Amino acid sequence: MIQTALTSLLLLAIGYLLGAIPSGYLAGRWLKGIDLRDCGSGSTGATNVLRNVGKGPALVVFLIDLGKGALAVLLAKSVGLSDWLQVLAGLAALAGHIWPVWLGWKGGKAVATGLGMFLGLAWPVGLACFGLFMAVISIFRIVSLSSVVAAIGLPLLMLLSGGSSAYVVVSLVASLMVLWRHRSNIERLLAGTEPKIGQKAKG
Repeated sequence: MIQTALTSLLLLAIGYLLGAIPSGYLAGRWLKGIDLRDCGSGSTGATNVLRNVGKGPALVVFLIDLGKGALAVLLAKSVGLSDWLQVLAGLAALAGHIWPVWLGWKGGKAVATGLGMFLGLAWPVGLACFGLFMAVISIFRIVSLSSVVAAIGLPLLMLLSGGSSAYVVVSLVASLMVLWRHRSNIERLLAGTEPKIGQKAKG
């Protein structure tokens, strides 16, 4: 029992530290000498990297951020932790990405990290969400709109897939986290001022 508790705490800490790897921030600093928190949306995620650094770095940041969420869950699975503890490990990675200790608790919006988390938990649901994201972005060319639609669809897809109660609950929590982090984007979407791909976000 004590060993399981210690293992769980260790993996939660690892999950947070994985999520807190500031890939977007480092891309901005190393390649352009900028602090992404002072540019565009202020996020350190791949979308802001795309707008302020470039397509190649944005893709690399997206893949790293996706890997952070997936790895946190897969590590928990590899040692036989329960569904609930796998979920907590994934949420720890999301928390690390959104509130990284290294950057004054100001990070990204956790879309890529959340996708990685759900690819680790239930890959068919993760792929379905990614497909939904790509479908919306191909039509409207607005990243935030695609992220919001995918976040809303996530708990419904998990429920329809027959996922465990732990997976359904975390899909709802993750959805709400993403929507909360996108509240300024939602305001701009409603106002019709949210930039499309290739446009600069208004500071």
